[in-house]
Amino acid sequence: MSQSKLIAAELPFLRRYARALTGSQGTGDRYAAATLEAILADRSLLDQTMSPKLALFRAFHTVWQSTGAPVVGTAPEGMEARAHGLISDLTANTREALLLRALEEFSFADIAAIMQVTAEEAEELVTIAYREMARAVRGRVQIIEDEPLIALDLKSIVTDMGHEVTGIARTRAEAVDLGRQTRPDLILADIHLADDSSGVDAVNELLADTPDIPVIFITAFPERLLTGDKPEPAFLISKPFHEDQVRSAVSQAMFFASTQTLQA
Repeated sequence: MSQSKLIAAELPFLRRYARALTGSQGTGDRYAAATLEAILADRSLLDQTMSPKLALFRAFHTVWQSTGAPVVGTAPEGMEARAHGLISDLTANTREALLLRALEEFSFADIAAIMQVTAEEAEELVTIAYREMARAVRGRVQIIEDEPLIALDLKSIVTDMGHEVTGIARTRAEAVDLGRQTRPDLILADIHLADDSSGVDAVNELLADTPDIPVIFITAFPERLLTGDKPEPAFLISKPFHEDQVRSAVSQAMFFASTQTLQA
């Protein structure tokens, strides 16, 4: 397979990372596009000694750092302004390291190569990120998940982080009723639910009433949702997931209060 095809296969995951890092589909995609443009202009940005994914993410970070790593392209308002206030207090580079580790599952050695720090520094950045973000935000979380063991696992992770779980819903109807009754600060939603209804539909119905609720979607096939053909979630967890992925996504979503969702 040619290098261009190998790089193309990794683009959905770079876009997922970029939108989680910026808290915006549009801004994240602009950074991903800028990375590709930079590579086309200067092929040396793509390190031939690295795997395609590692080389692509390192090139992204070269672009990201060259722009001063801004969070969004426009002046923040409302809940985004709150996020900027919180982020300004975080240690530099901690969010990047955390997302690379928890969301994209890079090793500390890989994170070090991407961010051009030592592996020890990469591990310390992740540790600092968890500590600082855990102190910054607490909230009420609704879980939409039809698998009982997965739902209980998510509940345990979320409550251990200091958040309150408002309830667990197994269908679209249950999710909408629960959300309207409890008005959570964050929603964790599976895509396919018990009665073959859609978690996406449930979330979009709730957001029609309360558009400021941040959402994290969970799916076994994230690449099918990261096509660029329609609005996509800023936060997306792959199944099977690890605790660190959930912790990272919950913290990030609480920070940005991202309301971007999928179209049914």
